[in-house]
Amino acid sequence: MTDGAKLYAEGLQKAFRRRQVVQGVSFNVAPGEVVGLLGPNGAGKTTSFNMVVGLVTPDAGRVRVGDEDLTHLPMHRRARRGVGYLPQEASVFRKLTVRQNFLAVLELQKGLSRAEREKRADTLLEEFGLTHVGESWGETLSGGERRRAEIARSLIPAPRFILFDEPFAGVDPINVGDLQRQIHLLRERGLGILITDHNVQDTLGICDRAYIIAQGQILEEGTPAQIAGSARARAVYLGDRFRLQAP
Repeated sequence: MTDGAKLYAEGLQKAFRRRQVVQGVSFNVAPGEVVGLLGPNGAGKTTSFNMVVGLVTPDAGRVRVGDEDLTHLPMHRRARRGVGYLPQEASVFRKLTVRQNFLAVLELQKGLSRAEREKRADTLLEEFGLTHVGESWGETLSGGERRRAEIARSLIPAPRFILFDEPFAGVDPINVGDLQRQIHLLRERGLGILITDHNVQDTLGICDRAYIIAQGQILEEGTPAQIAGSARARAVYLGDRFRLQAP
């Protein structure tokens, strides 16, 4: 497996109580690319995403990075192979400060001295504009600050891919642009990003490519402009009045 290997979902299938929810869904994410996974409620989007995360086991198909099959690996073993995950729910340790949140994860990294851990925590606070809240409890952070802290902490194990579940949920409109910039910075670091979110406009605004899932299958794939211009995507998901806003 090379550093340039893609993350692949291939022919994913899943049924619940004899109802086929996902039917042969395939997509991929390259390093340094932001990809959106979108679709109406009940379309199979969340189930497809969760099969890549490791929360749901597919009935058929596979998930891999390069040539390494991850299909039956639990989340923590996928994380060791470079696939990180940020859930929609708050994942900061509420009773720890932001700095302590970072140090708690840094202590799990082998070969780092205490001084190196402290320096790395300081660097993350500065890089993500969190120095002013470094000694604040996790439970006191705003939605935007919490998301930045979670993103910064997720970088500590050095992932190659990060899977975002509803990253814009609970984020005030004024902070959406800041979160988009943080995701762009991850892309510039060479990380592959997969996003699923109900906020179509904000998600397409940062994606290089996107997939639309409908009735358990890939309906459309392409750049944001191609998705916005797709008659099928408009009929099933976007609506006739949808207009892609300029970044």
